Amino acid sequence: MILNFKNANIFYTDEGKGSAVVLIHGFLENATMWDEIKPELIKKNRIITIDLLGHGKSDCLGYVHTMQMFSESIEAVLKHLKIRKCILVGHSLGGYISLAYTKMNITKIKGLCLLNSTSYEDSKERKDLRTRANKMVQNNFENMVKLSISNLFHQENLAAFKNEISKIKKEALQTSLQGYIAANEGMKLRTNTNAVLSENNFKKLIVIGEKDPVLDYKTSLDEAKKTNSEFVVFPDGHMSHIENKNELITVLKEFVKKC
Repeated sequence: MILNFKNANIFYTDEGKGSAVVLIHGFLENATMWDEIKPELIKKNRIITIDLLGHGKSDCLGYVHTMQMFSESIEAVLKHLKIRKCILVGHSLGGYISLAYTKMNITKIKGLCLLNSTSYEDSKERKDLRTRANKMVQNNFENMVKLSISNLFHQENLAAFKNEISKIKKEALQTSLQGYIAANEGMKLRTNTNAVLSENNFKKLIVIGEKDPVLDYKTSLDEAKKTNSEFVVFPDGHMSHIENKNELITVLKEFVKKC
């Protein structure tokens, strides 16, 4: 389904009955990233997926997509669907957006799961990497996107998940060049949102990859403890929905049930 938001089309899906669970994908992903996860969750819940601005079937809205702007587009969808309370599950960038959404709509949150994500802002090194990537991608979009996807997996898993990675790369290439750059610029601008987790009493879960090439394992553990968040550690990389799919489904079903 399509919703118009500030003259940009936002694609979303809405299926099932029960508690509203909003699944928010990450950078270079789209709603299809949840295809293997959704069937189990949908048995007892209402599942909403949304293509973020500049990703999948959704349009761009300018040249910088801030976390607040992403959040406002999600709020437009949920308001249209008359959803008053929800559980958020955000992967990577989707986690940053979930935190921004929660900060703006605290009374609507029953639970928040950060899946391979963090409430910390970008380090200077990470910001510099995003700046370089945004320059390089303008001349070599396809190769940059494909390399970005491969770099999210624990390197020992590349052969085992060859088919899945090929499919993810194909979906990632649906992201527009403008969407790629706008999301990176927005991620560089985001601020520390530790307080969103530590100062609120809704159910909180952080899913951590022990060999995540993007997020430092020990930092993620410390973050969970510092913010009084429940946490689960998987043995692999940044793509827990692929690398640890069955275990993640079990964890998410249990988390949603507790919210």
